[in-house]
Amino acid sequence: MATSLAAWATGFQPSDEDLALARRALLDTLAVMHGAREHPLSGVFTRLSEAGRWAALAHVLDYDDLHMQSTTHVSAVCVPAALASGGGADAYLAAAGVMARLGTALGWRHYEAGWHATCTAGAPAAAVAAAVGRGLDAERTAVAMALAIPAAGGVQRAFGTAAKSLQVAFAVEAGIRAAELAEAGATADVCAVEDWMELVGGDPASVDVHGPAVPGGLAVKLYPCCYALQRPISATLALGPLAANRVRAIRVATPACSLAPLIHHRPRTGLEGKFSLEYGIAAALIDRPPGLASFSDDAVRRPDAVRLTEAVETEAAGERGQDLLAGQAQIEVVLDDGRRVEATLELPPGAPDRPATDEELRSKLVLCAGGEADVLAAVSWESAATDLRARLVA
Repeated sequence: MATSLAAWATGFQPSDEDLALARRALLDTLAVMHGAREHPLSGVFTRLSEAGRWAALAHVLDYDDLHMQSTTHVSAVCVPAALASGGGADAYLAAAGVMARLGTALGWRHYEAGWHATCTAGAPAAAVAAAVGRGLDAERTAVAMALAIPAAGGVQRAFGTAAKSLQVAFAVEAGIRAAELAEAGATADVCAVEDWMELVGGDPASVDVHGPAVPGGLAVKLYPCCYALQRPISATLALGPLAANRVRAIRVATPACSLAPLIHHRPRTGLEGKFSLEYGIAAALIDRPPGLASFSDDAVRRPDAVRLTEAVETEAAGERGQDLLAGQAQIEVVLDDGRRVEATLELPPGAPDRPATDEELRSKLVLCAGGEADVLAAVSWESAATDLRARLVA
C-alpha cells in the first residue's frame, strides 16, 4: 500500500481543478494562522520546530478546512509540512491526496473509536509532503511513510485542550523528520503502513489512487470551531434574529455521529466551547454569527451564554450515520411567550456540496487578517514560506 501511494504521490500531475483547490487551501490556512498569532497558546508553540509551530497555529482556532470522507484536517498538516520542506502546490496536493485516502480507508469506525484521524493519517501524509518537497523518489517516499508510522497517533480526548493542536504539530514534525531520515538512507519495512492500518481498524484494500488529488474536495469552515458545530450554528442562524433573553428552551435533534466530537457539555474555556454543541448554539444566538471573540474564555463564561447553554436539550435522532454531516440537524427554540421557532438544515455553507461563496471566503479572510487581508490574498505558494517567517517570528 505504501508503495502504491508513494508512486502515485511522486508521479501525480495536478489538473487545473487540483491547483485551484491547492490555492484556496493555502489562502484559507494562511488566514487562519494569521488569526491565531495572538492566541494565548502562541507562546507555548514557540517551543516547537518551525513546521510544528505553523501547524499548531493552523489548527488551534479549529477554523481550518476538513476532508469529510476521512474526517481529517488536511491543510493544517499538509500546508505547513510542504512549505517547511521547500515544496509548493505539488507537494501539498501529493500529501493531501495521501492523507485523504489513508483517512478514508481508516473509516468512521476508526474515528468513532476515539482516534484523532488528523494525526493518525497526518503523520505519514506529512512525510509525503516533505519527501516530495525534498525531491525524494517513490522508493524513499514509501520508506518515509513507514518511518512516520510510530508517530501516527492522536486521540479525541485532547479536544478542547492545548493537546489537540499540539498533537497535530507532533504529526507534522514526525513526518518531516521521517522524510529527512529516509533521504539520509534510513531503512524501514514499508509493509508497516499496511499493518498499522489494520491494527487501528482500517481497510488497506480500500485505498484507491484514482481520481482527483483530494476525492470529494474540502469543506471550508465559516465559524471558528469544530466542524460538527458548523451545521447546528447555521441552523440556529436560519431562525432569524431572536432576543437571547427571551429564549426559554432549545431542542436539537441530530444523528449521533454528528455529536461524536462534541464532548464538552458545560464548557469552562474557549477551547472547550469549540467542542460544545450547547455553547455553539448559545454563541450563535448571542453573537450572530459567532466569530473569533466568541470562543474566548470570557465569552464562554458570559451569564447569558451560560444560561442558554444550560437550556439546550439534545436528541440523537435518525440513523446512526457514518460522518459528521449524516442526516440533518433540527433545532427548535421556545420563547418566553410560548412561541416556537424551528429550522432544519442538511448542509452548512462551506460544505463540499454547498461551497463557500467568494463573499464568504473574503469575509473569513478579513476576519482573520483585518487590514492585511489584501496582502495575504496575494501570497503564492512560492512566497508563502518567506511570508510566514516574516509574520510569525517567535
